[in-house]
Amino acid sequence: MRSIKLSSRHTFSAPVRQRGAVLYVALILLIMLALLGVIGMQVAGMQERMASGYRAGNVAFQSAEGAARSAENAVEKIANRQSPGDSPTVTSADIDQRCDDGFDPSDWVAKTKLGSKPAVKVRQIQGCIQGEGALDMGKPLEAATPVYQITTYAGDTATDATSRSAVDTVFKL
Repeated sequence: MRSIKLSSRHTFSAPVRQRGAVLYVALILLIMLALLGVIGMQVAGMQERMASGYRAGNVAFQSAEGAARSAENAVEKIANRQSPGDSPTVTSADIDQRCDDGFDPSDWVAKTKLGSKPAVKVRQIQGCIQGEGALDMGKPLEAATPVYQITTYAGDTATDATSRSAVDTVFKL
């Protein structure tokens, strides 16, 4: 072994033989860190897609719910013989008076093609109600108490919707 004299008090001795174990450990750690990075990116991408799907579903539901509320307002104005406004969601001609047509909201949604605005179906159903329930069903209704079934169907975007939602409500004036 050879020694190098740096000063009168310190001596430095060179290693006899290097084996390179630190190089292998460092390479393994780098590979593990790279794998963790790739996995982290995949998880982040999946979470982004999930958040996007949740947002699209929520926007579609809000659009269908908004269409239902607009239809309720239009129906109320029609029933009270008020002007429905410039661009009503529903006109009196759109209100279906037949209650024995076997209307099924699921079938209607399946057959309806979405356009640039939500689809709306309004039925006047006070003559159709039978049985007992929260709408005082089974009891005779007053002639001036109309009941409507409003079904709406909308997508998250005006064109090429990735998510769709339907809302079916019963509206009693």
